[in-house]
Amino acid sequence: MAQPRLTDFFARRRPGPRAAPPRAKPAWRTPSPAKPAPPTPARTPGGSRKRARPPAEPTRDHPAPPARRRLRLPADTVSSLVLLCGPVHQVSSPSALAAPGSPEEATRSAGQLPCLAAQEDKASSKVTLSELKSCLQRARELGARAQELKASAQRKDAGEPCVLEDQGQPAGPCGQKPPAYQRFHALAQPGPPGLVLPYKYQVLAEMFRSMDTIVGMLYNRSETATFAKVKQGVQDMMRKRFEERNVGQIRTVYPACYRFRQERNVPTFKDGVKRSDYQLTIEPLLDQEAGSTAPQLTASHLLRRRQVFGQNLVERVREHHRAFLASLNPPMVVPEDQLTRWHPHFNVDEVPDIEPAELPQPPTTEKLATAQEVLARARSLMSPRMQKALSDLALRTAKSGSPGSPGPAPPATPPATPPAALKGVSQDLLERIRCKQSQKQLAQMTRQPEQERRLQRLERLPELARVLRGIFVSERKPALTMEVACARMAGSYRAALSPGEMEKHVQLLSELLPDWLSLHHVRTDTYVKLDKAADLAGVLARLAHLARAEAAL
Repeated sequence: MAQPRLTDFFARRRPGPRAAPPRAKPAWRTPSPAKPAPPTPARTPGGSRKRARPPAEPTRDHPAPPARRRLRLPADTVSSLVLLCGPVHQVSSPSALAAPGSPEEATRSAGQLPCLAAQEDKASSKVTLSELKSCLQRARELGARAQELKASAQRKDAGEPCVLEDQGQPAGPCGQKPPAYQRFHALAQPGPPGLVLPYKYQVLAEMFRSMDTIVGMLYNRSETATFAKVKQGVQDMMRKRFEERNVGQIRTVYPACYRFRQERNVPTFKDGVKRSDYQLTIEPLLDQEAGSTAPQLTASHLLRRRQVFGQNLVERVREHHRAFLASLNPPMVVPEDQLTRWHPHFNVDEVPDIEPAELPQPPTTEKLATAQEVLARARSLMSPRMQKALSDLALRTAKSGSPGSPGPAPPATPPATPPAALKGVSQDLLERIRCKQSQKQLAQMTRQPEQERRLQRLERLPELARVLRGIFVSERKPALTMEVACARMAGSYRAALSPGEMEKHVQLLSELLPDWLSLHHVRTDTYVKLDKAADLAGVLARLAHLARAEAAL
């Protein structure tokens, strides 16, 4: 007895036609080319859950539709395709791309053919004109870009430095501006602000130190110091390029440091340099003391010369700083002996480079190669009368060719116009604000280092007062020793301060607020006593007011 299936049970319960009996599983066999495959029996409607699709009966009037649907495009797309692919007579309407043989498509194409042809002609003319304009503009841009690239390549071949046309300032060898560690060198200096030198000036000072060391070693052992020897030694010490241009800058800053000459017959012990060639020799200038035959370039001399070179560099930056202060509105004048830092808006790292001084050049030996040079040389063989007549004629020609004409008057400086944001504001108010700001900046530039450190401590006092009161509340003691209080404060403060620096803050706090914090010396120890009942908000307000009053002085 066969076991009934679960599908038979559901077939009995579901209303509708009764399910067919179970089918036998067909045996899969390997197809053989000799025997045709047996016909597959058609499925009955009850043997599957899917509905059977009725077979399509092709008729004579309507042919069978194709297996894939053809693409139907709108008229504007067809017109663009016509412009890209070919003339209008190849694809005249969207019906050419539709399914052939359809009566609806035939009637639609017959009715719309003249309209579409006219629209295609208008669209083709408009698109063609816009395309021509865009292509012409693009060609002009590419031509200008090609000219720029060609000019830059010629400048690079000629060895000229690149120039930024947009900014109007010289750039690096490849049109790149200096890196950030050079442009913001003054801002990244540790310690309190002062008279910081630009990065390029500090590099030049280091080059002078290395050059003075090498020249001193050669001079002390009575050896002629040539530029080739000094260049190799400086580059080994600094790991930077050292050229004659740097030597010219050193001579501009410190003219009385060396004597430069072009000499021959200097032993070089090198195959690339002949003994008869001219070489640039460097000799240090020293003050010869009485009773000494040959002065030596000692370490004290090197240190003194280095200090003089550094002072000269600072003086050059001071000149640019004075010009910057004179260009402000209103102009500022700061005494040189009271200047301790640069103006906040003065960009130190953008100070112009030092112009190199002229160094002695080897004498040029004149060689006559052309007939013109021979004739010019033959003028020396003329008689004195003829030479005098020629010189008088040259003077008369020069006087007639260059009549004295007054130079053009310098243009008047236009009055400064206020910006749009300050339109409508009283000029008296603006002048008072500018004067007050210039006074504040003047006080900031002439502030001494001790005053700067005191102001920094005053800025930290409100937070330190809050920390100190918390320590006393947590300890539950009326007094603490100075060592314990400073150690707890150093551990609780957000910045890293030593116990010695923290003790200076506590002493300043007791000096400013003696009624809130007092110091008591008992034998060898110092005790700190604090009034915990006082209002902390009032204490912080008093400290902030004192800090503002101190900074305004």
